[in-house]
Amino acid sequence: MSDGQHEFDQHASTAYSANELVELENIIDKDDAMDEMEKMGTGQSSDDPNRRKRSEVWTEFDIVTVDGNTKAKCNYCSAKLAWKKGGATTHLKRHLNACMPRKLSKSSEDKELKQSLLSFDVTQGHAMLATYKYDKDKIREILAKMFIVHEYPFRMVEHQFFVLFCKALNPKFELIKRVTLRNDCMKMFAIEKQKLRSMLRNVDRISLTTDLWTSNQTIGYICITGHFLDSEWKLQKRILNFCSLAPPHTGIAIADCILQCLTEWEIEDKVSTITLDNASLNDTAVKVLRDNFAIKGKLYFSGKIFHVRCCAHVLNLMVQDGLAEIRDVIENIRESVKYLKMSPSRLHKFTEIVKQLKLSTSKILQLDVPTRWNSTYEMLESALEFKSVFPMYKERDSNYKWLPSEEDWIRATERVKEKLNDMSFDTRDFVVRMTRRMNEKFEKYWGDCNLLMAIGAVLDPRYKMQLIVFCFPQIYGEDVFQRHIDDVHEALDMLYKEYVSSDGQIDVDASNIPSISSKLQKKRTNHRFHMWAQQHRNAIPSNKTELDMYLEEDIFKPSDEDYDKFDALNWWKANTLKFRYLSKMARDILSIPITTVASEAAFSAGGRVLDQYRSSLKPETVQALICTGDWLRQELGLEQSSNVDEEFTQWNTETGLN
Repeated sequence: MSDGQHEFDQHASTAYSANELVELENIIDKDDAMDEMEKMGTGQSSDDPNRRKRSEVWTEFDIVTVDGNTKAKCNYCSAKLAWKKGGATTHLKRHLNACMPRKLSKSSEDKELKQSLLSFDVTQGHAMLATYKYDKDKIREILAKMFIVHEYPFRMVEHQFFVLFCKALNPKFELIKRVTLRNDCMKMFAIEKQKLRSMLRNVDRISLTTDLWTSNQTIGYICITGHFLDSEWKLQKRILNFCSLAPPHTGIAIADCILQCLTEWEIEDKVSTITLDNASLNDTAVKVLRDNFAIKGKLYFSGKIFHVRCCAHVLNLMVQDGLAEIRDVIENIRESVKYLKMSPSRLHKFTEIVKQLKLSTSKILQLDVPTRWNSTYEMLESALEFKSVFPMYKERDSNYKWLPSEEDWIRATERVKEKLNDMSFDTRDFVVRMTRRMNEKFEKYWGDCNLLMAIGAVLDPRYKMQLIVFCFPQIYGEDVFQRHIDDVHEALDMLYKEYVSSDGQIDVDASNIPSISSKLQKKRTNHRFHMWAQQHRNAIPSNKTELDMYLEEDIFKPSDEDYDKFDALNWWKANTLKFRYLSKMARDILSIPITTVASEAAFSAGGRVLDQYRSSLKPETVQALICTGDWLRQELGLEQSSNVDEEFTQWNTETGLN
């Protein structure tokens, strides 16, 4: 028996009864027992701060105060365990024996323990062991990306249960404040911006879309989105700027903001087209931009299709002008739907009538956004389903004042038809007026956008000129359609020659072979090519350019199952060697967006970012969150996939973040 054990037994037998000794052995270790007995012999209080701590655990624990309570903090994993002065330390020893960070630390000191923490990596349904190393910087990087991509409010990082959740995953997780998170997000913005800048250096031409938006703080923002093809001929889009725009929002101010953005990204010499809606201030902005690019000699396509009018806005303006003829009808239906949806009790009463009439309850009333014709159409369509309900509801609610008449319902059922010219022969006056106004808007705004779409259709090998020849007589009429077809031919020829001349060469055809051969003969070089050219002169089509050969070839006919999946860009990529210049032209033309939807989509995200939790964000923070969120989603492929979790798991595995 050791001296310590003998001393313990001696003191225990003189100071404690048998039952007390058993209890003492159950709750404290021998070192604590020695402390207890020493205290009894010296008369020191158990909470005397000057009393020496004999237990070895105090070399690996510190005493801290948490919310007024004394705790023992592990020096390895920062776990805080319950303890009071003079209390037992057995549970502290048990913690040290199980503490993996302590074991790892000891292993680095005495080289006796070489085991790392283990984690499980699930790959294709099979669990595999993988090593794990806690990386504080990596955790903060992923945390910043999570808040950016999923648009969580910054204050969430300080929520108690979020902190508890992170601590439960790993006790070493260090709490960060929302200011720190914001700074991490700004650093992420700088990192991702540099990556995009490097990508844009390898891009030849970029098309832009832009739109304006005002936040709930009445701060004006402009969103500028770039569209381009990467080295793999994949269409890419990136938000380049989402910055505040000081009032007044004039055309010159918009142009200056766009030029500043292009200079910052170093792409001012690469812009080929810009797509905007049909606001008059945008026309001014386009004029300033066109003049600026023309002076620098970087106005592509001779400026003929530099300004692309958003076809979605053109269509909306056309329909809105047409609907103006039945504005009173639409207003009655809109106010009726608004009146019902504003009160749960009114809507309940309306639903009861629907059930009495045994109508379908799966349909619901929809309130439109007045500036969006498609939502107005959906509102009319849903209201017509309950046409017979409104009069019965009127009998039960004397405050309801917007009941449409039978004539109103008839007029509402007259939908916008596919062919405006066919509608022009309708005998009803309001339909004739509607059609005339829509045609006028069509002619006013379609212009260059129609030319661009026609060229794009020709560069689709499934259609070529056949689609143009079929559609133009119906669009323009039998008298003038040929003139518009000739315009398309002229534009195609002009663009093609521009691509050939920009390469510093001319398109080689049979007529050029003699002069080339003569030069080769004089220099006595490449004699074999000279002989081959002379022998095969008749085999080469005379005066045929790549454009001529492409248009004369039969159209490409994919199988029925592949028709809707056909990618014209992939076809041109595969035929690059055959059509050296024309493939470049197709590459640039087919990547031009014809709507501003890409820029407007950012405003949906903007509305969520600037919610009640983030209403005080500075404009530079808004830009960082919107832009970085777009870049990361593109990198993760989240916008293209319906299964976000699956795509994220795949990306996570490929980038080694597990």
